[in-house]
Amino acid sequence: MPTASPGPRRRADAERNIARIVSAARKCLSGDPNASTDDIAKTAGVGRMTLYGHFRTRAELIEAALVDALNEGEKVLSAVDLGGNAQAALSRLLASSWSLTAESTALLTAAQGTLPPGRVLELHGAPAERVEALIRRGQDEGAFRTDLPMSWLVSVIHSVLVTAAEETRGDRLKADEAGRVVTATVQSLLTPP
Repeated sequence: MPTASPGPRRRADAERNIARIVSAARKCLSGDPNASTDDIAKTAGVGRMTLYGHFRTRAELIEAALVDALNEGEKVLSAVDLGGNAQAALSRLLASSWSLTAESTALLTAAQGTLPPGRVLELHGAPAERVEALIRRGQDEGAFRTDLPMSWLVSVIHSVLVTAAEETRGDRLKADEAGRVVTATVQSLLTPP
């Protein structure tokens, strides 16, 4: 009776294990940014040795979980209609961005507390480029301010989203109000003086 070759099977098993571990990391860290690797391994249904065979450190695992969440988020954000008036397009983008940020606040907290400074912003490159292009278009239309550095504006928008998510998580801002608050804050930030 012929047997399956162990090479490809191990590779497929490894890929499934990696996917389960990353999914479990997203789930665990989204619930608790301090979730342990033991918790993540247990949720993934793998042993610690398997987890550490794929992710040597907790930081590597957190980064993989964040990258996975950002890749899923990119699919959502790339579908947002950015046509028409820049202010209206920004409101649509913020609504989608807010919902994604709200879902992954604790994961983002874990990443900010674990990854090297600046790495979280670096991983947010594609969303940041989208926001920057929209701001530039709004500036060209005269709808958005031009007196502050672009990198500052994009960073502040990112910070507003993260802060709103933290405020919601801490029950200091109602979840059903957060999208409106984020949009109003960012729109007022971008309004020319």
